[in-house]
Amino acid sequence: MLISVIIPAYNASNYIANAVHSALEQEDLAENDVEVIVLNDCSPDDMDTAMKPFECNPAVRYIKNETNLGVAETRNRGIKMARGRYVAFLDADDWWEPDKLAAQIAVLEETHAPLCCSARALHAADGTPIGRTIPVPQRITYEELLHTNTIPCGSVVMPTNIAREFYMSHAELHEDYILWLQVTKKYGPAVGINEPYLHCRLSEGGKSRNKLKSAQMQYGVYRLMGFGRLKSMYYLFSYAVNGVKKYYG
Repeated sequence: MLISVIIPAYNASNYIANAVHSALEQEDLAENDVEVIVLNDCSPDDMDTAMKPFECNPAVRYIKNETNLGVAETRNRGIKMARGRYVAFLDADDWWEPDKLAAQIAVLEETHAPLCCSARALHAADGTPIGRTIPVPQRITYEELLHTNTIPCGSVVMPTNIAREFYMSHAELHEDYILWLQVTKKYGPAVGINEPYLHCRLSEGGKSRNKLKSAQMQYGVYRLMGFGRLKSMYYLFSYAVNGVKKYYG
């Protein structure tokens, strides 16, 4: 059973090898069960040199965008190119535990859920652990997602056909969050494994690090999902409260 790991890469030449190795070195999977698709989104750093060690590895596909597409469209390009039954998302500066994919595929096969995520361990930009793990619920409904996004993109594994039904849209908002909402609204609850299979670097450059901008984007998501202003403000308040609990509780 092939799993396609999609890694959009921009300004991550110092980290990409670690991400790719963590995807290739997954345990308890049959041989040739993983393909890694690295998509260079016109990165200004020397991504070609960083990817040189993988050029003879048939499990790694290194693709260069002709123009800068942004992370959402770059992931979408990876989804379109995927040959696997499942797709998994990983950011170029993050990495996985070696038993991640096997554990998630087992849960997906057992539950037939449309999506599986995991907890994440947070690290400083240099990779140093900060001693904080963000948990995930075992079951995540559409209604619960409206109140707080408990699904880290870099931990997600989902059937390729479902990813291709929706893709990621509205990069000016929270494009991954919109996808999780669309999927759970149509197909029912996602499942989570409360183990920190994902190791996530905290970057000051992330668009969600600006709290005011993030709140505006979040409000935009609710409006996109068809909610009126009052209902959108209600969910935004709930989202903010849950966000404080998630990171500081």
